Amino acid sequence: MIYAGNAIQVEMHDQQLAKLTFDLKDQSVNKLNAAILVELEQALTTLSSADQVKGLMLTSAKPTFIVGADITEFLTFFGTSEEVLIETNMRVNATFSALEDLPFPTVSLINGLALGGGFEVCLSTDYRIMTPAAKVGLPEVKLGIFPGWGGTVRLPRVIGLDNAVEWICGAGEKKAEAALKDGAVDAIVGDDQLLDAGVHLLNQCIAGDLDYQTKRATKIAKLALGPMEQMMAFETSKGFVAGKAGPHYPSPITAIKTMQKHAGMSRDKALAVEAKGFAKMAKTPVAANLVGIFLADQYLKRTVKALAPNAAKVEQAAVLGAGIMGGGIAYQSAYKGVPIVMKDIAEPAIQLGLDEATSILEKRVSRGRMKPTQMAKVLNNIRPTLNYADVANVDLVVEAVVENPKIKGIVLAEVEGQVKDSAVITSNTSTISIDLLATSLKDPSRFCGMHFFNPVHKMPLVEVIRGQHTNEATIATTVAYANAIGKKPVVVNDCPGFFVNRVLFPYFGGFGILLEQGQDFRRVDKVMERFGWPMGPAYLLDVVGLDTAHHAQAVMAEGFPERMAGQGEAAVDLMHNQQRFGQKNKLGFYAYEKDKKGRLKKQVDETIVTKLAALCANPIELSDEQIIDYLMIPLCLEVARCIEENIVASPAEADLALVYGIGFPPFLGGALKYMDSLGLQHVCDKADALVGISPLYQVPAQMRAMAAQGETFYGKLQPAN
Repeated sequence: MIYAGNAIQVEMHDQQLAKLTFDLKDQSVNKLNAAILVELEQALTTLSSADQVKGLMLTSAKPTFIVGADITEFLTFFGTSEEVLIETNMRVNATFSALEDLPFPTVSLINGLALGGGFEVCLSTDYRIMTPAAKVGLPEVKLGIFPGWGGTVRLPRVIGLDNAVEWICGAGEKKAEAALKDGAVDAIVGDDQLLDAGVHLLNQCIAGDLDYQTKRATKIAKLALGPMEQMMAFETSKGFVAGKAGPHYPSPITAIKTMQKHAGMSRDKALAVEAKGFAKMAKTPVAANLVGIFLADQYLKRTVKALAPNAAKVEQAAVLGAGIMGGGIAYQSAYKGVPIVMKDIAEPAIQLGLDEATSILEKRVSRGRMKPTQMAKVLNNIRPTLNYADVANVDLVVEAVVENPKIKGIVLAEVEGQVKDSAVITSNTSTISIDLLATSLKDPSRFCGMHFFNPVHKMPLVEVIRGQHTNEATIATTVAYANAIGKKPVVVNDCPGFFVNRVLFPYFGGFGILLEQGQDFRRVDKVMERFGWPMGPAYLLDVVGLDTAHHAQAVMAEGFPERMAGQGEAAVDLMHNQQRFGQKNKLGFYAYEKDKKGRLKKQVDETIVTKLAALCANPIELSDEQIIDYLMIPLCLEVARCIEENIVASPAEADLALVYGIGFPPFLGGALKYMDSLGLQHVCDKADALVGISPLYQVPAQMRAMAAQGETFYGKLQPAN
């Protein structure tokens, strides 16, 4: 044994080749935390003076290679000064450069994921060999940063500048064939051939049949592009990436600018430039918030895992009610490998559901993401039926019929009599009380809400709603099923609108108030889209459906009359009365026409602009900041109330649900993180200035008390990680 640490072991494989194995103890994957980086430095120091070693293979004892840096350490790391960040990165870079400078050839044997820092380790070796199922990539811009351990320096010199920009700014995971095509790896071999391939390659280097020194020299030299070629490549890239990333995500553009700065430098000077650029990005609020979202997602995964022991396995599911929503649910379950029965009372509805699933699958095939044979397998996992007998043996049912409590109650009572006693029954309702629906059942303990968001195949969130009588096994099974079909399940307690719709409708209420004060909905949409929302409130209402919004608004007004009744309702009432239901009938705040690709394109319709203007006799002038406050403050205050009332268990789950469910701007970190960043007292002051306009701006008591004490939601209610 040449070196033995807690996570790294180095031993001789044969008389001249050594093998360095990553094996982080008590973890399912390898991560580059602070401790493992120290061990790597120590191991390389030992190897550099090991006379018997003529070549080195980097391997993993786990099913993955290295998934990246340990992101749980990031917030503490990012909280240090820029100087400390630079110094820390340069220390890691010195370690990776020591690997690159070893006096013998090196190869990384990539048996699984090698991402971020894990792939930067691989780039430091002379060669890289992958297995067919392995993936590599540099996804750092998803966290508001960019590669800081040599990725922006080595990758352009290995695969060329254009490819490197796409890899780094696109942040995707590259499959083996794509990585080989771009030159990021040197070979693809079967899992059982990986070690032998590494031995063969290194022996070729030792024999002089492969010139590893020339490959190494390219990586430590200046980028091999002339000044004119560099200028054209970098300026073109900046223009394209800026359009894609938008103004709220600076790291992709900063990555390109950093590569441009160090393109004419040799490795060590270039690494210093990279470290400075990385430190600058790591200190931005965007990075802190995106890392926070990632950690919240990890927290959610832990909550799902904690429920698993109480969950029954769902080997077959059923959805009651076909159509667009039922077809979407059926597709999602079948696509993820859980067979599903799709039942309805009418053949046309069944066909509509099958058409929905088929349409989604055909798009995947046309884009090369699925083979026709795979599409056929998914469709075979969907069993359409008009008969209740076909649901007798399913493990979980999703009721997805029309949003009417009487009809849902009848259907739920019927299906309870048809399924086995152990089956979990859920309702895909967006507004109707789970406790109300539970009165239709003989055994409400095995019933809960399972609220999917439309379109099902695109929206990550599923709200799992606990009723008064729901038992924990029902919640655990529903959460496990949602997770198995690729969704992000957040458990909430029953209340009108549950969590997401409850907090969304005060936002719509603020929008309605703006219209009643004479604001043009087109301007409001533009302001909120510039603020960071994927679409403004008018456009979002068109997508949701004004008939759906009208119904949900009535539910909210009944459930919270002191705060939501009569607040901003006039515009939605007007639209509903005019039968302008949004995209579903191509008339809403905007008119819609299909483009050449069949996608709905919004158009201005002056007739509705005139009718909405009639809602206000004396329009007032508002700044963009005021428009943002009118909309954001009611939403944020309602989230605070939901935390106070324990509708949702933690700030992390609340903020994650908003990002995954309604597209809350991720760079802001969620509503609670947004308020923390503004300062709770500042938010209270803004709300107090508007409370005379509407009770939507009333500050919850707990939040006001927290503000007075200088507290934050994340500091008081939940650790950062």
